[in-house]
Amino acid sequence: MSILDVRSFRRADCDTDHYLVATKVRERLAVSKQAAQKFDGERFNLSKLKELGVRKQYQIEITNWSAALENLSDGEDLGEH
Repeated sequence: MSILDVRSFRRADCDTDHYLVATKVRERLAVSKQAAQKFDGERFNLSKLKELGVRKQYQIEITNWSAALENLSDGEDLGEH
């Protein structure tokens, strides 16, 4: 946590002899590198692509997905309505 700015206000109408103090504070969250690497490994299990059936299914899905994107961009213009 770091303090960015501190100000004191002497004329605050609080009916007391204390001064009003305002601060700006920045707090940063720490993420360990081990947790980030473990999360990425769980998200994409690339070792399954070594299996022939999984690799073929992935290639088919990627081909269908790219063809669908090409058809969408060729057939429709989303900006014109």
